[in-house]
Amino acid sequence: MKNIYILFFLLISTIAFGQSPRILIVTAHPDDETMFPVTVFKITHELKGSADLALITDGSGGYNGVVASSYYGMNMTDSVNGRKHLPLIRKKEMMASGEIMGIGNFFFLDQLDDYYNRDEKPYLTGKNWDIAYVERKLDRILSNGNYDFIFCLIPSDGQHAHHKTASISAIRAAQRYKGAKKPIVLGGQSRNKGGDIKFAGLAGYPETNVSNATPVFDFDRSFSFGEENKHSYMIVADWVKAAHKSQSGDMNQAMHRGELETFLYFDVNGNAGIGKTQELFDKINSSGFSKKK
Repeated sequence: MKNIYILFFLLISTIAFGQSPRILIVTAHPDDETMFPVTVFKITHELKGSADLALITDGSGGYNGVVASSYYGMNMTDSVNGRKHLPLIRKKEMMASGEIMGIGNFFFLDQLDDYYNRDEKPYLTGKNWDIAYVERKLDRILSNGNYDFIFCLIPSDGQHAHHKTASISAIRAAQRYKGAKKPIVLGGQSRNKGGDIKFAGLAGYPETNVSNATPVFDFDRSFSFGEENKHSYMIVADWVKAAHKSQSGDMNQAMHRGELETFLYFDVNGNAGIGKTQELFDKINSSGFSKKK
């Protein structure tokens, strides 16, 4: 009888675990997660799932904080200050952002946040980053994490090279993964209602291809509810953005913008994962304060 109870407990635990999605976020810079923070918040707080975050760069190139200069007591637009102080400052900001989203574990890969450009090749080939180290770390994270999904940014041609490299690295890590449950990789971004996403894949990287036949998955974080309809999940996105004080210029421009958090399904996932992804977003859209309740 005792063994029956143990087996019953394990079965219930397995079912409960299966209903609680595990997410790994792979991004290049602290603040990239501001593209889809509410989706993560809803997974960790309302679906009782979990989320970890792998950050590729050290964030030392983000010296654009004019107002942040007063807050931190140093010139945050100066590259010398940035290279010296931003890696630690932005890790702290990232962890403050992660506390809001419900991030469990942070993995800092500390590749140089060198300069803005759109050529991903020097990073993917190992010229500008130790890409072999990045790959080993991602492989180890996946082998230990038992993740259902990986979130990254949509690697469109106009994106920062660091963003494209981080997303391609995430897709390739999922392809290399030999475990029984291969994680589904989704590319995300925020956008305004009425704006189309025109992305079919990044030229030269077939692993980034997205088929027109697969659905686009959205969460409307601007939906209003509660007393006088003055509440919405936009406030969660603003809390996360406000954590990145060193990036006062960029975050000021981003505040309370982007009504939708949108995710694309990469073809390399195969058709089998579409239903699982649809199920996740059905739960996201019907949990908490939702117009689909």
